[in-house]
Amino acid sequence: MVSGMVGRGTALGAVLLSFLAVPAQAATAAESAPSAVAKTLPAPDLAGLRGVLRSAMAEGAPGAMARIDDNGTVHKVSEGVADRATGRALSTQDRFRVGSVTKSFTAVVLLQLVDEGKLGLDTSVNTYLPGLLPDDRITVRHVLSHRSGLYDYTNEMFEATVPGFESVRNRVFTNQELVNLSLAKPVNNQPGAAYSYSNTNFVVGGMLIEKVTGHSVHTEYGSRIIAPLKLRDTFYVHPDTALPGRHAKGYLKPDEAGAPLVDSTRQTASWAQGAGAMISSARDLDTFFSALQRGKLLSADALAQMQKWTPVNSTQGYGLGLRRRDLACGVSVYGHTGTVQGYYTYSFTSKDGKRTITALANTSNNSNVLNAMARTLDAAFCGKPAAAPSARTTAPVERYEDIAPDIARD
Repeated sequence: MVSGMVGRGTALGAVLLSFLAVPAQAATAAESAPSAVAKTLPAPDLAGLRGVLRSAMAEGAPGAMARIDDNGTVHKVSEGVADRATGRALSTQDRFRVGSVTKSFTAVVLLQLVDEGKLGLDTSVNTYLPGLLPDDRITVRHVLSHRSGLYDYTNEMFEATVPGFESVRNRVFTNQELVNLSLAKPVNNQPGAAYSYSNTNFVVGGMLIEKVTGHSVHTEYGSRIIAPLKLRDTFYVHPDTALPGRHAKGYLKPDEAGAPLVDSTRQTASWAQGAGAMISSARDLDTFFSALQRGKLLSADALAQMQKWTPVNSTQGYGLGLRRRDLACGVSVYGHTGTVQGYYTYSFTSKDGKRTITALANTSNNSNVLNAMARTLDAAFCGKPAAAPSARTTAPVERYEDIAPDIARD
């Protein structure tokens, strides 16, 4: 048993369960983490952080906010509005749709099942879900690391941003229907050959959770993560369309220049499910990623498996439902990005889990806002820059979102 671990039961309020040790897997060169020297983090640059949020608004976001938890000291910065109709100011207390941050929750549940000896990372998905996938070589590890080769059905669904969204806003899909949409297209590559981000992988992940546990993902998120960590703003409400309680409205930018933003707050998010349908808050996401890195959710071995990195680009790696971003100041941070119509989220923590930031802009389909919000990480973890921030920031320009990841956005 790992001391301090939470969230291992299969019913709400369940106690911790013992688990079977999982043999360590030898890392390939593509999965190896970069060598890094532990760094003492400078104080967050709060003035710089506010400037980043204002730059996101200047690029079209109605509002932007960030919450930093620095080993118990909390910093909150917000700009703009949560609701364009009423003018209500955006707050770090607002709930919002977290999009692909959901993938980290899904991965944690699956890795807890690995800890419990109920699932094998290097076992074929078809062992648990017979006949689901066209290739028996696709393993659980492949889907969690986006190396399955499965086509991302959202590329077709959201190639036209607003019409695509409106066509699914109130639809309720089964997981099988979403997988079928993917399988109607050729695979991107052979299993394990290369990283290729696909929401289909985490739809499959949700199906694995439900098959292995016999419970819904709603129940498993609740009993294993939400209740043990006392997350008070985190919900999986699919297929309900409303965000409960105080929340930020989301505004989707149309593809046509100059067209008005579309209020995209209410939707089933059924097109996403275990890949992106959760609702949370900055406080709760800070708590979640900090707990993950501090070893409170997984065994040391499972966390090490989660952090075997496949290169994404020169400054990013992807593990098992977890992103690593290497900042220009030499610090690496761990968490996930999230895009769902009307919301961009960045939620990342330090290696030791002692400093965490969650940042939100309530718009999407806007690469300028997406790139502006990425700079919240520099302000949170690198402190005040010795040079101008534009000179220090060397990360590749983002033109692709976590939904429809093959479609370049302006």
